[in-house]
Amino acid sequence: MSDTLKLVQELAGKGQLRISDHGYNELAADGLLADEIIAGLDSAIMVEDYPTYRKGPCVLVLQRDAAGSPVHALWGIPAGATEPAVLITAYRPDPTKWDASFQRRR
Repeated sequence: MSDTLKLVQELAGKGQLRISDHGYNELAADGLLADEIIAGLDSAIMVEDYPTYRKGPCVLVLQRDAAGSPVHALWGIPAGATEPAVLITAYRPDPTKWDASFQRRR
């Protein structure tokens, strides 16, 4: 597990999180609920880790919605800060761009 994912999960557990405006737009576009993405964070699987990203460390994870369908969520922490965890975006991954596990790009 990545350090970024671990920290995001800890912050979310303390209620120290927010959703970016872009994140809300993407959730709505794919018919996803913020509550189910937040609830699924505990069982998230790291897909890609970006610990040195210039806007702050972030991690792309695979989660599942309430129906069990795959969802990718990008979580991060603002540069120079230790909180909050930010849901940057979440979307239903395109199966033509990902392998069957949705954990590796084609």
